[in-house]
Parts: sequence; structure tokens; C-alpha cells
Amino acid sequence: MKFIGKAIAALFDFLQGIVAIAAVMVMIYLFVMSPQEVSGHSMEPNFQNGDYILTNKIIYKMAEPQRGDIVIFKSPTNKDIDYIKRVIGLPGETVMLKDQRFYINGNLLEERYEYNKPVFGGSFLQDGVEIIVPEDHYFVSGDNRPGSSDSREFGPISKYDFIGKAFLRYWPTKSAGLIPVAHYDF
Repeated sequence: MKFIGKAIAALFDFLQGIVAIAAVMVMIYLFVMSPQEVSGHSMEPNFQNGDYILTNKIIYKMAEPQRGDIVIFKSPTNKDIDYIKRVIGLPGETVMLKDQRFYINGNLLEERYEYNKPVFGGSFLQDGVEIIVPEDHYFVSGDNRPGSSDSREFGPISKYDFIGKAFLRYWPTKSAGLIPVAHYDF
């Protein structure tokens, strides 16, 4: 009888440990970081359909998004869908599309990461028209410019729709590693 009591006590200790670990994992998933699957081709050639990444969910509670950040945000038309795009325009800046290139505050956006050219206008941002990015909003674009639905179509995104910043690709393993930060001259 003593043996059965010890076995039951050990089982409950084990289950208590599992519940504690599960609770910590849920807290990390909800508030710190979460896995995301890249769905679609809007970020090619830098991210492929089916890539898996980790998203830092707390960084934008402590700092503002920066130009070049790869962000995950809620779709402006369907909040059940998450998008992945690159920040190219910051609050208060002007963004213009001219000669199939982006201009920020009148300066050509020189991009050193790979992206698919050319850049065409959309229903929100048309060629030769300058817009001002509103306060607390960001102008985002896919790296596959001809195949991306982004701020050219739906306008700047509120920072309150941001889920977080992509910081690590873990699948496929041949591409695994920290996601490089893009740098700009201005």
C-alpha cells in the first residue's frame, strides 16, 4: 500500500511539473515570441513560401520599428490573417514612387538586400504621388515588389496592428539563422 501511495505522489509531482512547463510555454507564446509560417511569395527572394520564423512580440513595446525591419502584422482587411513585410517608411516621412523606385523624404531608397524589381504603384500609392506616413503608422512593402500586396495597395499600417519583428528563421535548416538587419544611408 505504501508503494502505491508513493507512486501516486510521484505521478502527481510529475504532472505538476508538466503543467508548470506548459504554463511557461503558453506565456512565452502569448507575450514574448511565437512561430510564424511564411505564406505566399511576397517576400521572395529573401523568404520563401513555407519558411518558418520566430517573431519577437515584445520589441515594439520597448522600441519603435525601424526602416528595414521585417514585421508581422494583422491584415488591414482581415484581422485573422497575418502579413509579413519590410518597413520602408516611418511616421512623418514622405513616400513617393517614381521611375519604379521608392523615395523617402525625396531621397532614393537604396536597398542592399535582394528584392525583385520593378516597383509599380497600387490603388493607394500611385507613381509620382507623394504621401505622408501618419503618426503611429508605417509604410511597408514586400521584397517581391511585383507580387506583393502592401502599403501601395492598402496604405500605411498602424503600429497597433504589429504583432512583432521577425528575428530568426528556423526552417528550412539550410537557411536557418538570425534574420539580417537592413541598413540605409539616411
